[in-house]
Amino acid sequence: MNPIQKAYLQIHVAIFFWGFTAILGDLISLNATVLVWWRVLITSISLLFLINVGELFRRLPRKILLKFCGIGVLIALHWITFFGSIKLANASIALICMATTSLFTSFMEPILTGRPFKWYEVVLSLFIIPGMWLIVDSTEVSMKMGIWVGLTSAFLVSLFSIFTKELVHHANAYEITFMQIGTAWLFISLILPFYFYYEPSTIFLPVGMDWPYLLVLALLCTTFAYSLSLKAYNHLSAFAVNLTVNLEPVYGIAMAYFLLNDADELSPNFYWGVLIIIATVFSYPLFRKLFEKKVES
Repeated sequence: MNPIQKAYLQIHVAIFFWGFTAILGDLISLNATVLVWWRVLITSISLLFLINVGELFRRLPRKILLKFCGIGVLIALHWITFFGSIKLANASIALICMATTSLFTSFMEPILTGRPFKWYEVVLSLFIIPGMWLIVDSTEVSMKMGIWVGLTSAFLVSLFSIFTKELVHHANAYEITFMQIGTAWLFISLILPFYFYYEPSTIFLPVGMDWPYLLVLALLCTTFAYSLSLKAYNHLSAFAVNLTVNLEPVYGIAMAYFLLNDADELSPNFYWGVLIIIATVFSYPLFRKLFEKKVES
C-alpha cells in the first residue's frame, strides 16, 4: 500500500467514527456548549497518557505553539456550531451541512496558501450547491436556523483543515491533537461562565447514559479518529481530505435513519440532495487523476 492509499484508508476510518458524532450529540442531553466542554476535557486527559507534554513545549517554537492554539479555538467554535445545528435541526441536517466544507476549501485554500486554483475542484464544489438547495428547500422553517449554524460550522472546519495542513509536519498526530483540543477546552472554559450567566438553567453535569456516550465521543470519535485524520494530511491536500469527509453524512444519516427516526422529518428531496453530494465526492478522484495527468503530459 503506497502512502496516498494509506492516507485515504486512514481518513475513511476516521470518517466512519465521525459518523457517530451527530448520533451521540443527539442522544446526549447536554446543551451544545457544555457537551463540547466535556468532550474536549476527556479527550485532553486521554492524550496526557500518549505524549510527553514537557518535551513537546520545550521543542516547539512559541510561534508554532501559538498557531496550533489558534486552530484549537477554531475547533472549539466548529464543534459548538456543529452540535448547535443538531439541537436546532437534527443530526441529518447537521451532517449534510458539513458537505459544503469542500466548497469553502476550494476557494479558501488557494487564497490562504497561495497554491494555484484548480478549476475542476471549484466546479465539483459548485455541484454541492444544488444538493444543498434541495435539502434546505425540503426542510421545515423551524430547522432553517440549524442549517445556517451548520454552514457556519462547515466554514470553520475548512479553515481549520487548511491551517492544520500547513503545520502538520511540526509534530506528531497525538501532539497536535493535544495542543488543539487542549486549547479548545481552555477557550470554552473561559466563555462558559458568561454562558451560564445568560443561561442559568443550563445543566452542566452529565446524567445517566450521557457518561458512556461522552466516553465514546471523546475517546473513539475524537482522540482516535482525529489523530488518524491528521496523519492523512501528510499525503493529501486539505481539499482532498475535506471532499472525502463529505462521506461522513453517508454514515451518519444511515445511522440517524435507523437509530433516531430522522426519516420522519425528512422529505424525498432531502435524499436527492444527499445523492448529488455523494456523487460529487466519488467523482473527485477520477477528475483529479484525469486532469493532473493532462497537466503532466
